[in-house]
Amino acid sequence: MIRSAIVVGDGVVALNVALALQKRGTQVTIVAPDAPWRGASWGNAGHIAVEQVEPLASLATIASVPRRLFSRGGALALPARAVGRWLPFTLRLLRASTPARFARGKTALSAMLATAIPAWQQVLAAAGASELLRVDGHYVVWETPASAARGRAAWLAADTGTATVRNATGEELAELRALTEVPIAGAIRFAGSGQITDTAALGAALTGCFAAGGGERVVGRVRAIAVEAAQATVTLDEGSSRAADVVVIAAGAASAPLVAPLGLRAPLIAERGYHIEGDPGDWPADQPPVVFEDRAMIVTRFAGRLRAASIVEFAAVETPADPRKWARLRAHVAALGLPLHEPVTPWMGARPTLPDYLPAIGRRGAVAYAFGHQHLGLTLSATSGEALAALLHDETPAYDLAPFDLARFG
Repeated sequence: MIRSAIVVGDGVVALNVALALQKRGTQVTIVAPDAPWRGASWGNAGHIAVEQVEPLASLATIASVPRRLFSRGGALALPARAVGRWLPFTLRLLRASTPARFARGKTALSAMLATAIPAWQQVLAAAGASELLRVDGHYVVWETPASAARGRAAWLAADTGTATVRNATGEELAELRALTEVPIAGAIRFAGSGQITDTAALGAALTGCFAAGGGERVVGRVRAIAVEAAQATVTLDEGSSRAADVVVIAAGAASAPLVAPLGLRAPLIAERGYHIEGDPGDWPADQPPVVFEDRAMIVTRFAGRLRAASIVEFAAVETPADPRKWARLRAHVAALGLPLHEPVTPWMGARPTLPDYLPAIGRRGAVAYAFGHQHLGLTLSATSGEALAALLHDETPAYDLAPFDLARFG
């Protein structure tokens, strides 16, 4: 019986771990250095991407790199000043992209993604906020006949897990064409994927549920974690310490240094994403997310704002944001004629990514961990929290956690 737990981190994964432990009677303390609900937990596209069952660690991804580079108009940025960060990661990514490892990763990710929406439905029902999840699919659109033919063929042939995909109807195409000033040459509609309707409201609901369940929050940065006599102790920067039956490391891109002294290797990189958002104008409130695939950009309507998100930038967490990325997003929005009105605010945050594009979920005695969810942090956070809490309470998780153990990195 895990009677007490300290969760290091307060993003969407950490909060879901905390809530899943509370549900099982564990007294939970969250330790984090700053305000809750920041970074990628809030700044994402709100998309519950159950269709993305194929890990990005693949030969297809490697082959697509040249045409995706930011310098060539794409969304992949490999800054020269950060070569010391992304080159070692890239070499590990190459090793993780063999057909055999890709197949194993896809099997593991598919099983996990199949539980993502039911897990979110349970979490939000418990928080009294079921309305924050809309399972209404999403669109992918193309602007040229050639890209539409290629993209449609690829998606219709792809494994999309529990989601299904079909050609957009004539009525749907008309509605999509009304959103933009450029011609839409083709579109497909996914069913079974979802959207969080307001990421800010989601953060408020989860933190409120945690507090209502008796959770405690400590503001501070964890300096060290030690295990002794079947308990784990965290020491904070200012010198104080706290002990619990288990410490869960769920600090996103900041997790690797915390697990290293415990003999766990986590070759994380900060995969930074950018967005701009503003007044939504006449963009329909019930419009599912729209992926403009030619521009590698997703546009999502939230309550009171419209967000355009893109960019994969490999760099250190602390590296200053690159204004050129926001300028690129503004240029896309302007070219499409989207109703994203001033004041437009920019954002940049770091996705924690491991070379095989699978999360890290597991346990070593009195220390557990859940991080490294790359582009699927929002999607997988509820099911990650439930699975890890089940493991800690000697229950059988809904899917095999062995592929997500950090032992895979030696």
